[in-house]
Amino acid sequence: KKHLQMVLLQWLIAAAALGATAAASQTIRPDCQEYCGNVRIPYPFGTREGCYLNEDFLITCNYTYRPPTPIPLLRKSEFEVLNISLDGQLRVETFVASDCYNEQGVEDGANSWTASSSLTKFPFSYTRNKFIAVGCDTYAVIQDFSGENYMTGCMSLCANISSVTEGDCSGIGCCQSPITKDLLDYEVSVLSYFNHTKVWSFNPCSYSFLVEAESFNFSAADLADLQNRSVVPTVLDWAIGNLTCEQAKHKDYSSTTTTTPYACQARNSDCIDSDNGPGYRCNCSAGYQGNPYLIDGCQDIDECKESRLNNCTKTCVNTVGGYKCSCPAWYHGDGLQGGEGCILDQSLLTKVSVGIATGLIVVLAGSFYFCWWIKKRQLTMLKKKLFQQNGGLELQELLSERDLSTNTTKIFTAEELEKATNKYDESRIVGQGGYGTVYKGIFSDNRIVAIKKSKMVGQITEFINEVAALSQINHRNVVKLLGCCLETEVPLLVYEFITNGTLFEHIHNEAKTYAMSWEARLRIATETAGVLSYLHSETS
Repeated sequence: KKHLQMVLLQWLIAAAALGATAAASQTIRPDCQEYCGNVRIPYPFGTREGCYLNEDFLITCNYTYRPPTPIPLLRKSEFEVLNISLDGQLRVETFVASDCYNEQGVEDGANSWTASSSLTKFPFSYTRNKFIAVGCDTYAVIQDFSGENYMTGCMSLCANISSVTEGDCSGIGCCQSPITKDLLDYEVSVLSYFNHTKVWSFNPCSYSFLVEAESFNFSAADLADLQNRSVVPTVLDWAIGNLTCEQAKHKDYSSTTTTTPYACQARNSDCIDSDNGPGYRCNCSAGYQGNPYLIDGCQDIDECKESRLNNCTKTCVNTVGGYKCSCPAWYHGDGLQGGEGCILDQSLLTKVSVGIATGLIVVLAGSFYFCWWIKKRQLTMLKKKLFQQNGGLELQELLSERDLSTNTTKIFTAEELEKATNKYDESRIVGQGGYGTVYKGIFSDNRIVAIKKSKMVGQITEFINEVAALSQINHRNVVKLLGCCLETEVPLLVYEFITNGTLFEHIHNEAKTYAMSWEARLRIATETAGVLSYLHSETS
């Protein structure tokens, strides 16, 4: 059972690998050779019958030229194929023509030869190739085989190697010329004016060739021996058959013996007429890539995977055969670079502004509240500290021990007294002296009191005992102590408020003393003696 599972697993892996290979293959059948050496052979090209469209697209894979590496040759010719592009171009190697001399000006036949190329199909590309001549005593000609339909050339001279400019092929050491359309064969010849006798020391030979323009960059080193090059890459334009796209699409192939039916087999492919020779070629439609000559050869391109394939500013959405640009929420526009792009909605700006403003207000309010809370907490802690420092706990305990908790003596808070005196406003002062200041206080229930704010207090223990003693006094001729506040640096005492003034004012004020009778004076003296007696006896 385990053996069967292993066989099944191996079969599935092999099938998956084969499917992946087939999906990436450019051949029309799985058994067609996809590579010859390092060159990929995509359909309509092929190396044997059944693998190519027709014999124009045969690639001969030669194993005898440079064994063991096979060499791809175009059809049965000696043109070595370097690369095949489905864009309709094929790179091959062509020969260089040379004209060499010895120092005496005698032609060196062993190193002098012409170069020619001939094809029955696939003209030389007039857009990708240039005719080049290299030398300082050189003129060269390229023509068709008959010499009657086409001929062009160029001339190159220079007196010394220092006059040559690297990369420049404008007639000093190197010259170039474009070629015509529809060129299927050519012959190159190169000649000298003075058999190189004047420039032999640095340029014994002239060279000419048809080359892919982007593959050749002239260098002064080329004047000596063309850097040992005998072949150069040249581009061919290939196409299907001799018909135009329109003719090929509507031709009735069932009534002919042609072996080249309409070649653009892939869905999502387009036909393009050749602009260099007869025929047409196929391309995958915009938004697709692959091999348009195979039925399922053109596959959708996901343009959104690479930014270079789309021009969206924000969001790219892939579609079959294309893509769409869109803008995210709170934006509007076409989303295209070079178009409207994505513009932030004004309503969002307003909301963002309001949100930021609200956030700032909340932060500021929170900061103020936090600061206020910190200050309040610090003040509360300070009051608690002062209350303990001023003997508040001892006073509470003492009043409790003396069973005075039921009397009217009260320990006031600092806020109560602040509010009662309107924050100790000067207009509330009713008396001042060396002992301190007395304020008139009005509580929220309209009770009027006198609040004594001393300048200093002696020993806290003595002060506490004094408060406890004064709280026991209950005599009609003695100002009653209502309570105290221990939450300030100097404790405050709260007394009942005497509306008619103090005894001191009545005795020492001349106006009041003059109107006072002897009976009143005696009553004051008697009652004062009674109070002193009360204080010494009842509160001891």
